[in-house]
Formats: sequence, structure tokens, C-alpha cells
Amino acid sequence: MQSNVATRGMAVTPHHLASQSALAVLREGGSAIEAMVAAAATIAVVYPHMNGLGGDGFWLIVPPDGEPVAIDASGAAGSLATPAAYADLKHIPHRGPRAALTVAGTVSGWDEALRVSAKLCGRSLPLPHLLADAIDYAATGIPVTASQAAASEAKYAELCDQPGFADAFLPGGMPPKAGSRFHQPALATTLRQLAQDGLDSFYRGALAERLAAGMAQLGMPVTLADLQRHRARRSRPLRLQHRQGEVWNLAPPTQGLASLAILGISDRLAMADADEATTIHRLVEATKLAFGLRDAHITDPASLTGDSQALLAPAALQALAARVDERQAAPWGAGKGPGDTVWMGVIDNSGLAVSFIQSIYHEFGSGVVLPDSGIVWQNRGAAFSLDPQHLLALAPGKQPFHTLNPAAARLNDGRVMVYGSMGGDGQPQTQAALFTRYVLQNASLQESISRPRWLLGRTWGQSSESLKLEGRFPPEIITHLRALGHEVEVLADFTEAMGHAGAIVRHPDGLLEGAFDPRSNGSAAGF
Repeated sequence: MQSNVATRGMAVTPHHLASQSALAVLREGGSAIEAMVAAAATIAVVYPHMNGLGGDGFWLIVPPDGEPVAIDASGAAGSLATPAAYADLKHIPHRGPRAALTVAGTVSGWDEALRVSAKLCGRSLPLPHLLADAIDYAATGIPVTASQAAASEAKYAELCDQPGFADAFLPGGMPPKAGSRFHQPALATTLRQLAQDGLDSFYRGALAERLAAGMAQLGMPVTLADLQRHRARRSRPLRLQHRQGEVWNLAPPTQGLASLAILGISDRLAMADADEATTIHRLVEATKLAFGLRDAHITDPASLTGDSQALLAPAALQALAARVDERQAAPWGAGKGPGDTVWMGVIDNSGLAVSFIQSIYHEFGSGVVLPDSGIVWQNRGAAFSLDPQHLLALAPGKQPFHTLNPAAARLNDGRVMVYGSMGGDGQPQTQAALFTRYVLQNASLQESISRPRWLLGRTWGQSSESLKLEGRFPPEIITHLRALGHEVEVLADFTEAMGHAGAIVRHPDGLLEGAFDPRSNGSAAGF
């Protein structure tokens, strides 16, 4: 399996139209950051079940030289999202206005990233230019993907009666068919207003006032004052010193710690010479340890009681690696579950690299579409607990736990890599599989993504916490893993449950290698 290779710019996304939006900006001399904003706007339109303006985003920006820049564009719980307001419930619901309890931060991330771009590059393309594709696709229609059609059909019963959902996403009252043309006129109007008034108008402007009025009408616990208080936040990324180079990921409230911990643990387990069954066993066991670390420590940065970076110290990782039993799978409890998301990467001709992730959490988020906006609001607040003693206890103004975590690396041989995946608990596992196969075991970039994958934990529609493998694995590998004590389930050959991964590598000679996931509608587009 061969990767796509280009000389001047490369974009990888899980939808080919978003890749083309990014590529168009690169061809016109725009930066990787500007190209990513264009792709982010387009994919919010063409993959509406997985992300949108009503969600959150995280950026990892790696300049050609110097330290990377991280942007946390995730929103906090609204001022009306008090424990008392949920006192009649045992758990926060996953759908409906009470699930839509956090500010949507993704648009603020676009805005902050463009400020970084202007400072790094000294020039800027006009915002209407960056949003033009997204506006056109929303107004004139998109081809419905099999992924959107399947999500609409599978979740019809729990979404069809949510405020505004049927009008926005169920043409004629029914789930759209794959291959049909799907229009989003209200979203086109919202995007035009953003292009005209600026991205900050989502939080402080006429658009913000209109959104807040809709929230009040629907009984959501987010107010205009909550929108006005929100700002995207630049943060220091976590880093792992790996024997192959330096790897970065996002700090809390994301699970970037878990992704780096898996690589740090497995870096001490001789992965380069491991066969496939041994690779899976070691990475799964490292995942269990990393998730234990994650669940014990990660919360709102303002509530952290320790230094997350210290958990990635060599001695700490060596102690965890020593707990991996080569002959027996460790007991496994429960993970955080799945999540629909988009990861995208762009590297431009200067070497500026971007790893980006954008999400509304569950497919179609809360299912609530704000009136006259076309915006479906996320349900990321479902990650909060209603137990006041819990690490993730709900409180107004508190950031929820995030599975989102874009990754990047500078390898010792001069390669720079941006990579990531959708998939909740699957994100750290897929990142580890990709990195191990490509960097340590010398598989091609495209092969590293296309080869069969695994997932420890729940997928959509399944409550089991088993180790799930795609059906393309040879029977002897499945038998060997079961003999080690893994509870193995076999899924379809190219199941979407394994996430949509992607990666770009800039080689020392400047050539750009891109790979996309055949489980998605994506592409690796370069020139």
C-alpha cells in the first residue's frame, strides 16, 4: 500500500471535500493553519454527524523550528448547569437540551489559530475566502455519505423528536439516503454571518445574541454571558521523550496523557521486533495502564492536583512497563466509551505542520439544533459526573473531560509527523498502532493505517468492554490473543468502529507523505 507523496503541501482529512478545501488554500499560498480552518469549516458541513460549529476543537501547531503551540478550544459548563439543576437525575442525559450544557469552543479555536498564523507567517487570507467552500456546500447541498446515512438511521428513534433535529437533518421526516443531496440553508446563513462579522461574533456579537436566545427558548443551561466569557486558550502541550524522537500531545482536559503514556510504556517493551500478536498484546496491556493513569488524574486544568507532565517521567513509565505481563492479559474494567470526531492534518511548503481535532462527541451531539442556525450542539457535558466527590463532578464554568487529542512528533532522523484519529477510547489505541507500525516496524504510512486494527472497550451500540479485532486478522492471531486471556470479539473487516485515522510526514528532503483511512470518505491531497 503506497502513500501519496507531494512536494509543496499536503492535507489529510476523513472527507475528500475537506481535503480539497485545504488544498485550495495551500495552492494560493495560504498557511497550513489557514488551510486547516478552511477544512474545518467544510467538514462541519459535509460530515455533520461527527462534528460542527456547536462542538469543541483542539490544535497542535508545529512550526518548522521552535516549540509547538497548543490551542484548547473547548467550552466549559454553562452557568445554569448546577448540580441542583440535575438533582432529579442519576446521570447527565446524552440527548436533549439538558445534555447541551457546555459552551461550543471550536469556532474560537479557528479564530485563535488564525492569530497564530498571522504572527508566524506575517500575512493573512481574508476570512470569507476560507469559509467560501463551506458556505457553498451548505447552501447548494452535499452528497450524503454512507456514514451519515447509517448514523441517521441508527439513531433516528432517539433524535427525531429533539428540538430542531428533524427540520435540519431528516428531510421529509426520514433519514437521508446515502448518495442523496442534502441541503443546510440555515447553516449557510450562519456561516455567511461569521464570514461577514468575524469568528468572534459567535461569542460576542449579533450571532451570539441570536444563539443565546435560542438556548433560552429551548431551556439549555448555557447563557449569553457564558458565550461572552469564553476564550480559546493556548496551553503547553505534553511531551514524551521517545527513543525515536520527541512526541507531543494535548494536556488536560484531554486524554493526551494516555496517548503518550502508551507510547512511553511500549518504548520499554522492544516493539520493533515484535510480531503482530505480541504487538497487539503489549499495546493493549499498555493501554490498560495508561487508561488507569488517565482516569485517576485528568480533569479540568483548574482542578488538577498534580503535574501531568511528571507522569511521563522515565522512571514513572519504567515502573508501568514493568507491570506488563508477556504471558497473561491483565484484568480490565471499563473505559470511557466511543466518540464521533474528525482528525485532520496539514503541512505546508514552509514546514508548518498542524494536527487538529474537532468533535460534537456522540453522533449528532445532543441532537439539539438551535433555532434558525443549523447548528447542532454538542453533548460533551455528558462526561461530567453528578457525584459531587467524583474527579469529573459537574460545576458551572468547569471544563469536561475530553477524549480529543491530536498528536505530532519530531523524529531523530529529521522527519516531522502529524497524526490522529476519531474514536473516543480508540484514539490513543489507534495512535499507538499507527506510530508503532510506521516508526518502529517500518511499515509504509498508508499500510500502517490500512492494516487491520483493534479496540479495547465499547463501540457504538455495544456495551461489552471486550478486545475487538477487525475480521482481517489471521485466525492464529485471534487464537493466540484468546490464549493470553483476552476476551476477543471479531468485527467487520473495515468497520468504522475502529475510527478514521490519518497522518502526514514531512521528510528531511521536504517531501510530504500523506495517508488516509479507507474506513472513511477521506483523502490525502497534495501538490
